[in-house]
Amino acid sequence: MSSESELNHPVAKKPITKRFQRFALIGYIGLLILMPIWLFLIAPREGHSNAFIFVVYIAPLLLPLKGIIQDKPYTYAWANFIVMFYFIHGFTLLWVAQDQLIWVLLELTFASLMFIGCTYYARHRGQELGLKIRKLKEELAEEKAAHESESKK
Repeated sequence: MSSESELNHPVAKKPITKRFQRFALIGYIGLLILMPIWLFLIAPREGHSNAFIFVVYIAPLLLPLKGIIQDKPYTYAWANFIVMFYFIHGFTLLWVAQDQLIWVLLELTFASLMFIGCTYYARHRGQELGLKIRKLKEELAEEKAAHESESKK
């Protein structure tokens, strides 16, 4: 009997796809573990409540959790919008908080792994599953053809 995962994605993953998924997961889980430990235990932010720290720095990482658990390529793709925040945060702290260099470098490493992994996992897995994002040019050509065929009637 097939598992639910096999029913959702009957196409086997190629080794390159699995590798990029591992990169994405290492980066994602790394950020998910690093950020609360760093911001609540190692170097708490003065002047900010724990609720603020959670909402701004940790909650965004929870948004793609369900889709990542369900192995949805689309979730991996849009998770890159979230990881951009961690790049901005990390590069800003490289400049202003050099005393936290090890934590900043860890954040940037995990964010890089997640970004590269998510980007290429979504691409490769989408190709394996036959998913594709239609190009605007194709959409416009179809609309034009449909409009012309209607106007001829």
